Amino acid sequence: MMKGGMGNLMKQAQQMQANMQKAQDELANIEVEGIAANGLVKIQMTCKNEVKRVVLDDSLMDDKETLEDLLVIALKDAGAKVEATASARMANFMPAGMKLPF
Repeated sequence: MMKGGMGNLMKQAQQMQANMQKAQDELANIEVEGIAANGLVKIQMTCKNEVKRVVLDDSLMDDKETLEDLLVIALKDAGAKVEATASARMANFMPAGMKLPF
């Protein structure tokens, strides 16, 4: 009787692992957009932290220091959105109270 229960537990764990892998694969295709200065700087990245596109308003080209600062802000914004999206997607597969390492 104990062996059957352990077998079911292993099957459930394997299913959970397969579902988590599927969710991670889906996250690689989901893109978010980080924005700074009301859209003067936009950065698109996947939920696997791969930057896909950077859009800069022409008005920023004369001020290197401001542009650098706005790029950092947009990257942080995109990173926060990636984290929120990934956490929301993966939360369905994790026991309550367990945090993901990414």
